[in-house]
Amino acid sequence: MKNTFKIAHFEFNSRAVLAPMAGVTDRPFRQLCKELGAGMAVSEMISSNSLLWGSSKTLRRANHLGEVEPRIVQILGADPQLMAKAAQHNVANGAQLIDINMGCPAKKICNVMAGSALLRDEELVKQILEAVVNTVNVPVTLKIRTGWDKNNKNGVLIAKIAEQMGIQSLAVHGRTRACGYSGEAEYDTIAEIKAAVRIPVIANGDIRNPEKARWVLDYTQADAVMIGRAAQGNPWIFREINHYLTTGKHLPEPSLAEIRDTLLRHLANLYDFYGEYTGVRMARKHVSWYSKGQPHGAAFREMMMRVESSQQQIELTQVFFNQLLERDLAA
Repeated sequence: MKNTFKIAHFEFNSRAVLAPMAGVTDRPFRQLCKELGAGMAVSEMISSNSLLWGSSKTLRRANHLGEVEPRIVQILGADPQLMAKAAQHNVANGAQLIDINMGCPAKKICNVMAGSALLRDEELVKQILEAVVNTVNVPVTLKIRTGWDKNNKNGVLIAKIAEQMGIQSLAVHGRTRACGYSGEAEYDTIAEIKAAVRIPVIANGDIRNPEKARWVLDYTQADAVMIGRAAQGNPWIFREINHYLTTGKHLPEPSLAEIRDTLLRHLANLYDFYGEYTGVRMARKHVSWYSKGQPHGAAFREMMMRVESSQQQIELTQVFFNQLLERDLAA
């Protein structure tokens, strides 16, 4: 199976891509996933509210220093002119591709009529897309859901509007706004969207392993699959999908030594990126994800939640994984 796809003039050498996730897909995690085979990685969403652009959080979210190109920034908002200005601002600061968020189901986002709440207003969707596409000279992409709720699945119509307005690719999560992340993702609507437009379509939702990735690509005829929660603590999923799509065979799971070394490198990058105080706190959730399913993982996670220094986190991580390795050797 071919394992490349294109968006505008950018060619990606993997059909498995990292989904933007607030509080997760910061620069250290994007870089790690790209190293391990993610075809592309989109930034955490950046608000179109210019009052927030100077905040440390927004500046970090827009930080792509040393990142493998293209640099993709996702913007969020409900006002066409503010979204256009946000796109301009981010392109001026190095974004090579702008992604528009109309997929986030979070209440605090939808309550201000942004994210997936926009799917209720097709005319406003058109105005936002037109304003952004006409303002910047880089490709613009769009992330959506299948619709607002099960009785209002207008994903195909939104996709057609997006194509008409000059959007270069669509990522579609196989749930409605009302579904949030509950239940199972469905792929029939994604297949309908792919059949209705000529631009690339990326399928998203519940893709947790290489077999599911291949099945979704075959079933929907999508150009790529987008991985979100399944990559948390498992950045190797991208190389595993790539290998399976290319060869039809499974790669061995990462060894304990590789998990330990990757986690330690990830922690070091988090401390470097965020500084000691925030880095330690950001590291906690990643440590929880990496250690999930490991023997005595719960006790390890409990200890990691209590320590306050990066040095203690590193030492505890080394001890935990080294004990697991010694136990395996003794078995």
